[in-house]
Amino acid sequence: MTAYRTATAAAVALAAPLLLVTWAAGPASAHGAPTAPVSRVAACSPEGDGLERTAACRAAIAANGAPFTAWDNLRVGGVNGRDRSVIPDGKLCSGGLPAYKGLDLARADFPSTRMTPGGSFTLKYSSTIPHTGTFKLFLTKQGYSPTRALKWSDLPEQPFATATDPALVDGAYRIEAKLPSDRTGRQMLFTIWQNSSTPDTYYSCSDVVFPGGSTASKPSGSGSAGSAAGAKSTKSTPKATRSATSEPSRTATPSAANSPSPVAASPAAETGPDDLTPAADSTSGGGPALPLVAGGAAAALLLTAGVAFVLRRRG
Repeated sequence: MTAYRTATAAAVALAAPLLLVTWAAGPASAHGAPTAPVSRVAACSPEGDGLERTAACRAAIAANGAPFTAWDNLRVGGVNGRDRSVIPDGKLCSGGLPAYKGLDLARADFPSTRMTPGGSFTLKYSSTIPHTGTFKLFLTKQGYSPTRALKWSDLPEQPFATATDPALVDGAYRIEAKLPSDRTGRQMLFTIWQNSSTPDTYYSCSDVVFPGGSTASKPSGSGSAGSAAGAKSTKSTPKATRSATSEPSRTATPSAANSPSPVAASPAAETGPDDLTPAADSTSGGGPALPLVAGGAAAALLLTAGVAFVLRRRG
């Protein structure tokens, strides 16, 4: 009996490190991104509803060196409102993160959303983990050129709309706002979400098009009739739909089947990345780590039971 207990204890001790490794190996949880007007990171993700196959998204993925699997995890830690001094010019869309550098390409054919000057719209920010914090919405100044890398000087000093701690409903924050009335042509809607429950700040670029002016080139994958229709994907996270109103003409909502359900996460459970360090491996995705953990735990338990059984038979 003594030999049996000793062997069992040894087997458990052997299995414990395997369990720890399995827990550590699980992908990091992710958080959110604008899906209406569709952001570059959502459109060019593997679940971009066909938009990821547009020329601009293919170029962004190639420049990135990897797909934008973690479309909802573009975040930078420790900014604390110092956006303009921490995030470099030309790297606003990526937040300065190497894992998202393809989003900074200066192109006029990223998937876009048609908007109405001076019109009301709803920003839909799909989220996989709720946080408190403040959203700030900026629209590029008239004269902005999409063929030049986005700089802070392209944006007004103050946002045209803000929202603090909006409710998370059906997996998304919805922010009602009124657009400036003096924009024409192709512009960039730049969203900053500064968390108060974590040390993270999220950045995103949504290409939008207003009537008049020059769009530099026909938007690829825009919400206009016939765009990207032949490239529709069967995936649904984020999923695009069409609208003929002043609302964004392409929206995107992660489906329950392909995205984690929103779960509460305490600030202590969050691990904020260092400044300008990817918050998550761009290949990890936002899915729950439970299947990996369960598989590793099962393997460890089977190992423990097997050793104990063999030793017991021998005893």
